[in-house]
Amino acid sequence: MSEIPNTSPFGEGSEVTAFAILRAGLDLNPEFRPVIRLLLATGVLLSLGRIAIPVLFQRLIDGDLLEAAGYSRAELLTLAVITTAVVIGVVLLSVLSQFVLIRTSEQALARLRKVVLRRAVDLSLAEHATERQGDLVSRTTGDIEALTRFVDWGAYSWLVNTTIALTATLAMFFYSWQLALVATISLVLMVPILMKLQRARQQRVAVVRNRTADLLSDTNEAIAGGEVIRAFGQHEAATRQLNTDVDSLYSSHLWANRVMAWLFTISDIFGTIAIAAVVLAAVWLGADGPTLGATVAILFLVQIVLTPIAELTEVIDDTTMALAGWQRTIELATRPQAIPPAELPLPIHDGPLEIDVDHVSFAYNDHAVLHDVSLHVPAGTAVAVVGATGSGKTTLARLLCRLADPDEGTVALGEVDVRRLSESDRRHAVRMVPQDGFLFAMPVRENIRMGRDDATDAEIVTAIADLGLTGWVGSLPQGLDTEIGPGGEGLSVGERQLVAVVRAALADPGVLILDEATSSLDPATELAMTAALDRLKQGRTTVTVAHRLSTAERADLVVVFADGHIVETGSHDELVTSGGEYAQLHEAWSRGVAI
Repeated sequence: MSEIPNTSPFGEGSEVTAFAILRAGLDLNPEFRPVIRLLLATGVLLSLGRIAIPVLFQRLIDGDLLEAAGYSRAELLTLAVITTAVVIGVVLLSVLSQFVLIRTSEQALARLRKVVLRRAVDLSLAEHATERQGDLVSRTTGDIEALTRFVDWGAYSWLVNTTIALTATLAMFFYSWQLALVATISLVLMVPILMKLQRARQQRVAVVRNRTADLLSDTNEAIAGGEVIRAFGQHEAATRQLNTDVDSLYSSHLWANRVMAWLFTISDIFGTIAIAAVVLAAVWLGADGPTLGATVAILFLVQIVLTPIAELTEVIDDTTMALAGWQRTIELATRPQAIPPAELPLPIHDGPLEIDVDHVSFAYNDHAVLHDVSLHVPAGTAVAVVGATGSGKTTLARLLCRLADPDEGTVALGEVDVRRLSESDRRHAVRMVPQDGFLFAMPVRENIRMGRDDATDAEIVTAIADLGLTGWVGSLPQGLDTEIGPGGEGLSVGERQLVAVVRAALADPGVLILDEATSSLDPATELAMTAALDRLKQGRTTVTVAHRLSTAERADLVVVFADGHIVETGSHDELVTSGGEYAQLHEAWSRGVAI
């Protein structure tokens, strides 16, 4: 696949035409270009095969082959053999071309799926915060499936049938330009109508795709949040929203299908007009017109033109769905890469790493979160980052992991800007244990192995033992082979976090980011987690986003955030004594604990 552009090929606010989508799609998947040329050649040869029948009838009628005096079995047999050979040849070529089309297109679509899925995963934090999950799922699955259905048959129909129609039209001019002109004008009159209907259908199908994405998003939320909906008695509200989505999808489908009602009848109407016009024109011309055989041949050719046109009207729906899906897929695939790879990566040393944040600012879209933040953390330091909700502490942790790049300033680990690190070095240098401990639908062993892909089973067992979690793993139904459902289903919140901690330990990072992994655990699991974290912190720099200030009490350095600024830094004792922001937070937290 060619290099994926980082800018949308579609202009902002302008109508996106079918040709613009096709051009952008071919730029994204140039593998389709030779297939198009093959199908056009197939269309020409198939046209010759179909034209052979009208030619045979014209020869039979005008060549006196049916007259007793001029009957020639040899000539008739020769025409029959040639016609049969041409038809068989083009049929075989048609089958071969479809095999090539399917193989090549499926390869191209597979690569397109990989590109789109990777781009969806690599979206910026701001985009993930504002993009609905269902819409991304719809773009990476349903939209590409619509394109797949079109490629499997629609593309063949458009290219081959259009070529057949044009070739048959040219053949009509060979017999009689007058009758050919009458037939062509009759058929051409419906082209602007079909184009207008196609554009209307494309616009309406785009609405259908968006309504489908809305329904998918709300359905995902309703299913994922089923317990919350039941606990808070929100059945009616959730049902109303889903009913609204279903009604909107129904209305958009109905609105779009009204166009199809016209599309299916247009070709029949104009086909009848074309045949009637040719017959009337032949009668009008009389002896000055073409021969009887040529007139019959032209009527056959009109039917040859009408057949592919009728088939094209049937695939317009799939075409429109494919264009709408292709447009949405291209828009996602060509979005600017949020975290571009380092062009000239620099090496980084093993072991604990110092952290340098230099005048960093960051915003989610237009919402500024960090303002000119600077911080130096010596290697091997245990840092606690505290502050009110929304103060910017979690955003700083994400920037340290390079889940996003700052809008201004730099973030460096071990004196190397994280943007200059290769992806593998960055993964080895810094790891984050999130608060939710998200896991994937695979065994515990494989979830842990995600910390380092080449880790052996023995290394996994050693990492578990080093953290003192051997007993906990042994308590699982099948130990390391225990299957986990999507998102960690089957394990408690605390158990999911324990797996995430082992995963981070296996990576052996120089900087460990902890989003307060003990904030919502039961006492027994919290003891196991605390012991594991104490072991994990040894010999590396740790940054803990602290929601409970007991973590800050044990830290070497406390960093206090407020409204996107660092307002205080120092040890716990220093900050409590100073009577500033941290002292107030700690006093409020202490009263809450006492209560």
